[in-house]
Amino acid sequence: TMTTGFVVHTPEAVDVRALRQRLKLSQDAFARTFGVPKRTIQDWEQGRRQPEGAARVLLKVIDREPDAVKRALIAA
Repeated sequence: TMTTGFVVHTPEAVDVRALRQRLKLSQDAFARTFGVPKRTIQDWEQGRRQPEGAARVLLKVIDREPDAVKRALIAA
């Protein structure tokens, strides 16, 4: 079903390194915890690539509600 009345805003650029450090996670731990390839995290942090679309949305949710994301991924 289509939901009306909602507008999805893709967040602006995300500082992945700052987010990861605030959560006190190494690149390995962040990758394992949130299911993002370590190489992708390295590319984002070193500026070779930028998170886009769904990845930016996921990072914003991790930023605001990291425990909820962890619970959802464990339940899956």
